[in-house]
Amino acid sequence: MRAATVVLGAGHAGLAMSRCLADRSIDHVVLERGEVANSWKTERWDSLHLLTPNWQSRLPGYGYQGDDPDGFRDMSETIRFIERYAEASGAPLRTHTTVTSVRPGGDGYEIVTDRGRWTARTVVIATGPCNIPIVPSLATGLPAGIEQVTPNNYRNPAQLPGGGVLVVGASATGIQLAEEIHLSGRPVILAVGEHIRLPRTYRGRDIKWWMDRVGVMDETLEDVDDVDRARQVPSLQLIGSEDRRTLDLNRLAELGVELVGRLVGLRDGRMMFAGSLANQAASSDLKMNRLLERIDEWVEANESAGALGTPERFASTRVPASPRLTLALETGEIRSVVWATGFRPDHSWLDVPVFDRKARIRHAGGVVTDAPGLYVTGLPFLRRRKSSFIDGAADDARELSAHLAGYLANWRRMAS
Repeated sequence: MRAATVVLGAGHAGLAMSRCLADRSIDHVVLERGEVANSWKTERWDSLHLLTPNWQSRLPGYGYQGDDPDGFRDMSETIRFIERYAEASGAPLRTHTTVTSVRPGGDGYEIVTDRGRWTARTVVIATGPCNIPIVPSLATGLPAGIEQVTPNNYRNPAQLPGGGVLVVGASATGIQLAEEIHLSGRPVILAVGEHIRLPRTYRGRDIKWWMDRVGVMDETLEDVDDVDRARQVPSLQLIGSEDRRTLDLNRLAELGVELVGRLVGLRDGRMMFAGSLANQAASSDLKMNRLLERIDEWVEANESAGALGTPERFASTRVPASPRLTLALETGEIRSVVWATGFRPDHSWLDVPVFDRKARIRHAGGVVTDAPGLYVTGLPFLRRRKSSFIDGAADDARELSAHLAGYLANWRRMAS
C-alpha cells in the first residue's frame, strides 16, 4: 500500500494535519492504533475536564458549536468533539492499526503495521507527548504493599486502598488529583516541585482569554530565549469547573492537604523531601505576577482604563513554616502513591536516527532535521507556546503542511 503521506495518530493533531493535507489535495492516510481520540478514551481519569474554555478549540475548518462557549468540556464531550471533527473532515482513517516500525525505504519511508506495510514519501508523527508516564526510578524501592498509580491508569479515588495518599507533582494533574482524592476522605500529602500558579479568572475574564488576547499563547520559537526550557515548562495550575474556581496550593492547604517539598530520594524505608518548598512557591508567585503585570500593561495600551475590570493581586502562597522532610513508609501513614510527574512520548517504533542524547526527536519547528520528509506535530512548543493544545494544532498543521507540500513538489521536480 502506498500514499504520498502517512499520518500516525488520529487525535486532534493528526486530524488537523489530515485536514490541511486534504485542503492541498495531498494523497494521505491516517493510521491509528485504536480508535479516533484513543488516548482521550483510554488514558484519562473520570472527572477530568479540559483546562481551556470550549471556545478555545479551533481546529482547521471546525470549532466549538455548542451553547456554552465559556464552559469546560468533560471527557465524553471532548471525545465526541474529536469524533465529529474526524467525520466532518472526511479523514482517510485506518483505525486499529498498530505501527511497529517506521524506517527509511525506497524513495521515502516504509511503515510496518500489524495490518500490512505502507510506503510513503513523507511521514507525519502525531502520536502525542503523553504516551508514557515519567516515574522516578526510586519507585521500584517502595514496599509491595503500597499501591502505585499514574494519571494514565488512575480513574477515581475508589480504586485506591483506604488510608493516606502521597501525590507527587503539583502541576495541573497533581493538584486536581490531590483535591479529588482528599475530598474522598483520604488524607493526602502533596510533594511540590516546580509549578506555575495562576488564577482561573482575572479582571472579570478567564485567564486563558487573557493569554489568548495578550498573545502569550501565540509566542513562537523566536520569542523565547531558551527553546528547550520553554518546552519543559510544567502545565499550569488550573482546573476547568462550572464554578470557575481557582485551585492552587493555598486552596489545597485550606482543605487539609499537607504540603511538602519536592521528592528527592528514598533511603532506609524513608521518603525524603527537599527543603525548597518556600522557594518553589515564591518563584511561582513571581511568575504569576509577571503575567498579571503584562495583562495590565496590555489593557492600558489597548483599552480605555477600567474597561476590562481593575487590576488584582493575590495573596502569596502560604507554606508550612517547617514542612516535613521525611516520611517513614513502615508506619502505614500512606497506602498509595500517585505519580503526577509528567509524561514522555513513545517513539520506540521509529527506526530512523533522529534522536538526541535525551532520546528526543531533533526537529526545527516540527520539521525533523536529520530525515527529509519526516515531520512531528502535537508536541509542547513545537512552533508556538500553544502547540500541544487543541487550539494550537491548526496553525502548526497549516505551516507544516505547506512545508510538506513544498518538499513533495521539489522532490517531484528532482525526480522528473
